Amino acid sequence: MKMKIAGWVMSVLTSLFLIGASASGKFLDWEGKEEMFDKFGYSIELMKKVGIVEVALAILLLIPRAGFIAAILLTAYLGGAVSTHVRVNDPFIFPIIVGVFMWIGVGLRYPDVFQLAIGNSSHSAPTPQPETDSNE
Repeated sequence: MKMKIAGWVMSVLTSLFLIGASASGKFLDWEGKEEMFDKFGYSIELMKKVGIVEVALAILLLIPRAGFIAAILLTAYLGGAVSTHVRVNDPFIFPIIVGVFMWIGVGLRYPDVFQLAIGNSSHSAPTPQPETDSNE
């Protein structure tokens, strides 16, 4: 039970970060915003749409039935963030850290996630056995 609570805490912290620190900057006006988005090659209008997607996924992460698929979609979203930063030679480790933190939280909420990742789950495909020659 403590692991599940820790997973929920991590998921809530991930969502709060995505909404409060990341997405909010896409909606609010601040000095240097236009220059930064120009550097990335994105318009302000596009970044607002990206912010909407980010908020929606952060909220979905907290809905029990949608949490796993939200984590998959957020992985793709964070992959786009990594790609954007790599393309302009910016530090790119932070979106990776956020993604790992998010997946640990999801794994603590849903233990099957860790079992599937490790490969020793009843849900995983059976290991093929080597064929034996019947003539021996």
